[in-house]
Amino acid sequence: MIQAQEEKESKFNLIGYGGIGYGIVENDNEPNYNLNTNNAEFLLNYKISKVYGIATGIGLNELSGNGFNSIGNFYQERTLIKIPLLLTMDSKVSEHLRFFANFGLYGQTIIKDDYRYINITQKNAYDGWNFGFQIGVGFVFKLFDDFSAGINYIGQSDFSKFESNNNQGINDKQKMKNLNSLGVIFMIDL
Repeated sequence: MIQAQEEKESKFNLIGYGGIGYGIVENDNEPNYNLNTNNAEFLLNYKISKVYGIATGIGLNELSGNGFNSIGNFYQERTLIKIPLLLTMDSKVSEHLRFFANFGLYGQTIIKDDYRYINITQKNAYDGWNFGFQIGVGFVFKLFDDFSAGINYIGQSDFSKFESNNNQGINDKQKMKNLNSLGVIFMIDL
């Protein structure tokens, strides 16, 4: 008697992606300006069904760029830690190619914020938590049994704002909008 061997599909996978891009810092009282981004996220995805899943994890976003405000011209470096909660979609396109998408909410906080002017450097001008929405789409190619890699797009926009600290010379609120990045994605089925 020959028994058919059932392929057991894992309910969990690890997802890691990183990219480079840009976004717009939208201020209430100061001029808006653009920042470059280098970002990465590591997620644990639980598959609810063959196509849909729920993922959470941690992300790191490093922003940098030039701008100006009421104090003067500056170069800014900001580092954020992000915690996303996402709905994921994973669909097979062909034997070795899969389409992957996610969308959902995130909370993030500033862990480093430096404004460098000609004569001074302001540290931690903004702080606190803010929240937003993100979407991601990508294609991954199966390289090994449980490992896939590909390209990925991530877009995000904040819907709440960071507030400036007192005694920093800036009295404003700001958020990132239209933060777009392209990069690589890796998936490991557990």
